[in-house]
Amino acid sequence: MKNETSNPSAGRRSVIKLLGAAAGAAVSAPFIQTARAADPLFVNTWGGDWEKAAAAHLFEPFTKETGIPIRTVSPVSYAKLAAQARTGVYEFDVTTLGGGELIRAVEAGLVEKIDTSVIDMKQLPPGQAYMSGIATHAFATVIASRKDKFPHGGPQNWAEFWDTQRFPGPRSLQRYAARVVPLALLADGVPTNKVYPMDLDRAFKSFDRIKKDVRVWWTQGQQSQQLLRDGEVNAVAIWHGRALSLIRQNAPVDLVWNQGEIDRAYWVVSKGTPRARQAWQFIASALKAERLAKFCMQADYSPVDQRVFQYIPDAQAKGMPTYPANYRLTFEQDLAKMGPQLNELARRFDQFVVR
Repeated sequence: MKNETSNPSAGRRSVIKLLGAAAGAAVSAPFIQTARAADPLFVNTWGGDWEKAAAAHLFEPFTKETGIPIRTVSPVSYAKLAAQARTGVYEFDVTTLGGGELIRAVEAGLVEKIDTSVIDMKQLPPGQAYMSGIATHAFATVIASRKDKFPHGGPQNWAEFWDTQRFPGPRSLQRYAARVVPLALLADGVPTNKVYPMDLDRAFKSFDRIKKDVRVWWTQGQQSQQLLRDGEVNAVAIWHGRALSLIRQNAPVDLVWNQGEIDRAYWVVSKGTPRARQAWQFIASALKAERLAKFCMQADYSPVDQRVFQYIPDAQAKGMPTYPANYRLTFEQDLAKMGPQLNELARRFDQFVVR
């Protein structure tokens, strides 16, 4: 067998092959990049109905538009977000956080800054972007009560919720400091526009008046729903979507918008993820009004951007806390004023609940 390099024409053929291979590699390079761009984006979700709605109206349109598949990891976990930033091992690239967790995450360096090369900040209404998060949807903690326990009407505000003489029976509140301490202040007569910064001493004195009547400090939305459905409590501080779900099931439940507390869900990108740009592309996609409208309708959330309501039928919009008629009765968390109090707030609340 002849040595190919000893043949001049064979040598030329080898050079041509090498040049051709190099040219082929150059041509193929964009396809390699496309394949990398199409690597899955991992989204941390709440699972259940939330994930079903997100899959149909946020995930699938994004994948169809970009070719980037989405994989989900549930449930939402602040602890895992923190671990990722520390270890560099990523279970997910993008997640949602409530206002309190957003502040904590930014202070701890757990999330990326907003990529303004992807997100058009000029198109966002005031307040939709905060720190390193972008709010697209919101929910409200509201009063829900059993009609069969209060045939003449249940508590209509937090002072009445606290009044177990006039409105007797067991209660349930969420075991979540940033969300329930403001309610204790409202129950003590503080106006909604004076809640923040919070008078913690006053709040915990208010809690002392109702603690014996709090049968359960619930930790999951499904738990709060079941407590009310089964009649274990007469009234509960509950997420509005959970109350609406019971009403649709013909449970004897009344929902009160008055003094409802609106909590925004902020999309954030995990610090250091190699898929940060794709994550921001997804968030930009999730801001699109028609997609967001369908997600909110299916998942019982409410849009932050009022322009989204043009894609929501009025009958369904009336069941959303940011719908103008409801929004006037509610209040929003003041993250700037609440932030400096978060650590003390959480510490005192945890001590209060267990003592």
